[in-house]
Amino acid sequence: MTVLFLIAAGLLLRGSLPQYDGETALPELAAPVTIDRDALGSVTLTGLSRLDLAMAMGFVHAQERFFEMDLMRRQAAGELAELFGIDVLSHDRKIRLLRLRARASAILQQLPGEHLQLLDAYRAGVNHGLHALAVRPFPYVLTRTRPVPWRNEDSLLVILAMFLTLNEENFNRELALSSMRAMLPEPVYDFLTSPAGNWDAPLLGESMQLPPLPSDNDIDLRAVNAQKPADDFSRTEQSPGSNSFAVSGQLTGGAAIVANDMHLKLRVPNVWFRVRLIYPDASSGRSHDITGISLPGVPSIVIGSNRHIAWSFTNSHGDFSDWVRIRISDTDRAQYRNSDGWQPLQIFTETIRIRNAPDEQLTISETEWGPIIAQDHDGTPLALVWTALQPDAINLKLLELERITTAGDAAGIARQFGIPVQNFIAGDRNGNISWTLAGRIPGRFAGYDPQTPADWSLPGAGWRGWLDYDLYPLLHNPDSGRLWSANARAVSAEQLKLIGNGGYDLGARATQIRNRLFERDQFSIADVQAIQLDDRALLLTRWFELLQKTAESFDTRAEWLQPVQTALADWTGKASTDSAAYHLVRAFRYEVMDTLMNGFVAQIRRNDPEFQFPRLSQTEWAVWQLLEQQSLHLLPAPHQNWNELLQHCLQAVAARMNQDGRFIIQKWGAVNSAQIKHPFSRQFPDWIGRWLDMPSDPLPGDHNMPRVQSPNFGASQRSVIAPGQEELSYFDMPGGQSGHPLSPYYGSGHTNWAQGKPTPFLPGLVDRQMKLAPPN
Repeated sequence: MTVLFLIAAGLLLRGSLPQYDGETALPELAAPVTIDRDALGSVTLTGLSRLDLAMAMGFVHAQERFFEMDLMRRQAAGELAELFGIDVLSHDRKIRLLRLRARASAILQQLPGEHLQLLDAYRAGVNHGLHALAVRPFPYVLTRTRPVPWRNEDSLLVILAMFLTLNEENFNRELALSSMRAMLPEPVYDFLTSPAGNWDAPLLGESMQLPPLPSDNDIDLRAVNAQKPADDFSRTEQSPGSNSFAVSGQLTGGAAIVANDMHLKLRVPNVWFRVRLIYPDASSGRSHDITGISLPGVPSIVIGSNRHIAWSFTNSHGDFSDWVRIRISDTDRAQYRNSDGWQPLQIFTETIRIRNAPDEQLTISETEWGPIIAQDHDGTPLALVWTALQPDAINLKLLELERITTAGDAAGIARQFGIPVQNFIAGDRNGNISWTLAGRIPGRFAGYDPQTPADWSLPGAGWRGWLDYDLYPLLHNPDSGRLWSANARAVSAEQLKLIGNGGYDLGARATQIRNRLFERDQFSIADVQAIQLDDRALLLTRWFELLQKTAESFDTRAEWLQPVQTALADWTGKASTDSAAYHLVRAFRYEVMDTLMNGFVAQIRRNDPEFQFPRLSQTEWAVWQLLEQQSLHLLPAPHQNWNELLQHCLQAVAARMNQDGRFIIQKWGAVNSAQIKHPFSRQFPDWIGRWLDMPSDPLPGDHNMPRVQSPNFGASQRSVIAPGQEELSYFDMPGGQSGHPLSPYYGSGHTNWAQGKPTPFLPGLVDRQMKLAPPN
């Protein structure tokens, strides 16, 4: 019986393989399109029009990645329970409050005709590709469900899913900041939420004034009993981000070089799909030749080059959402107050379909600003206003980069992109480089703090549409010939007021990249790649010294101290896989941070027992202010002095590393080994799961260095591109190209990514070829 089951399963799996050879008719095609794949499965689409290539891209995406596309549209629409049942119902309840499917349908009505035509072509290609499979994609066989055909608004939902990935963290961040502001004295709040620190490396502007330590009149942590365990600050340092940097022609002797690695949660298959588009220009007769990565579900290239320019993105971590305190009428609960008086709430009903369970009805109340979906610290209803909920926030203008030929023009058009706001860096074949922000930024009226909920019922509060493009920060061909971006603060204090602070990164990565860029006067592609792979632990150098000093401060030579001394003697200053010292110092850092910050959180939890700190980017700076100044009123109870606190932290780390009565400090590679998994691997026996997942390779790197890496989070791609010299450029990505485990391209290229070995950027020799053609 087992043998028959395995045979049947194998036949079903093979039946859902993508088509790699032969010819297939697509009725809507105007002319044939050739689909070439190289040994990694990188796809080259060659045709006579961009519309035909959009259709062919849809066909290929559906055959290789339809299930992943489906998950992204369902994630944004709040429709996962229809596939997976009650286990994911809480996600759907939360997301459905945003009514993103309805909003995506409304956005469609405002898109220009050219964009609608591309979506029409792409949708037709997706559904033809899905229908052409002999068996539906294997995840639907496993879940005993059937795929729902693709619709135009689904492509917009995929873009909205990226908005959620990159922006949603800030929703809860601002709610937590509101609780902090209400429950802490102002000097304490200002100290903990400082927007700047000593690791800043802005592109524009000067350093910012830093807040002083709170006085003993503001807070005395010795009097606070911290009952609850400390927050884990390691979680707040893993956030969607990226590195990007560029050097101009004055440092290369020719074309600019643009590097990019976008940091996301890693999975099998990878979120991105490698593709090259070749089609003629209707006006000049020359060919457009665009190579890069696409996001399955959308008919555009996300980052890459077009032989004239190369471009890249990093998450800006600006503030693009606000919470509005809603005043509900005491006499009519269906009315709320705005600047014109009492207005009726808009009431919507959403139906959540749940697999193997009855449907659930969800009632949503909306204001002119957005849906009411939360409460402030005092119970006041809160409405969410967010760029993604605005009808003109999303478009397909990213496609225009395919025809842009200069870095300056690329930066000019980037501000109009309908995407989550990103740092945008472009370089061109003539050596020019530019940086700006891509995406729509809200234009805010003055008079309220956008980081905490505010009352917008007063005249002059809130947003006044979009920020004028002329007010966007822009840096073109800086004198240094260098640009860098790593999710940290990039601009001055005045410009920061326009962009907002959505939880910028500490700046250690940006500083390390900037400093490496200034170590050389000339750069090759290999020099730039070396910066991407830099795993030096510069941030931890002083933590290593502090740990050494703490270990030496013990009066007795306890047996458990010997492994500490042995590990520290092997410190190389890198997050390398064979370093036990790095693992130990890192653990000590987080233990000290958690212990010190727990004193402050205990003050808040007197009124809000479930409070957790949000992403506070400058916690590293704040903790070192405490350690250096050692003020007794900021020493958390029950510690008697600062050295005792540090000794306690080291002992706590040792206790956690105790295995069967022995204190064993594992090497970093044993802790930081890959766990890049297929969504279904946990549902099978281990031997099948291991076949679906990527190998558990030890991985160098960590969060606060250029080589960002954790077991399932890190560089979702690495590219270094010199436009016009694409043959010398490179690109790597984890997880592989195909989503089908029997495909020859499943996991393709993953080994090079894990080992940091460069793979050519352009597709290689043709491995398989097929053709899409109009019917005879």
